[in-house]
Amino acid sequence: MTGNDIVILGRLADPYGIRGWLKLHPFGDDPLDWDEIPVWWISKDGESWRECGLKGLKVHGNGVVVLLDGIDDRTAAEAMKGVLVGAPRDALPETDEDEFYWADLIGLEVINTADERLGKVVGLLETGAHDVLRVVGDDEVERLLPFVAAVVLTVDKEAQLIRVEWGSDW
Repeated sequence: MTGNDIVILGRLADPYGIRGWLKLHPFGDDPLDWDEIPVWWISKDGESWRECGLKGLKVHGNGVVVLLDGIDDRTAAEAMKGVLVGAPRDALPETDEDEFYWADLIGLEVINTADERLGKVVGLLETGAHDVLRVVGDDEVERLLPFVAAVVLTVDKEAQLIRVEWGSDW
């Protein structure tokens, strides 16, 4: 399976406990739904994606912890820190209207209400308040646009276009 077939769900963080559990930094709102995906895919530092079974996923405090096949102790969990986790697009739950996987937004053109092209989405950032679109223009200027209704007016995946309320000189 190629990286283009995989939607990145999150990143593994610090170990939790001594039995191989890891904290998960999810790149989405509903990580508890991901327990319906029996096989996750993992990749470290640009390596090829490989299958990894999910043995457990649960809420812990304000976060989520996971247990993966073959990760049985804290030492093995420490080696997994920073590993990306994903799943094939066809294994993911369908999104509701006005919900998007981050992977669906990357590469879309961003145009403001004055029909000025601001650039393409090259990534997203998660902040405490809301997600932020990283948009890079042809002039290599990077803009950080809050992914909130007041800024993002429409997302048209078929047209590969995001229309925003954002000035080109902001």
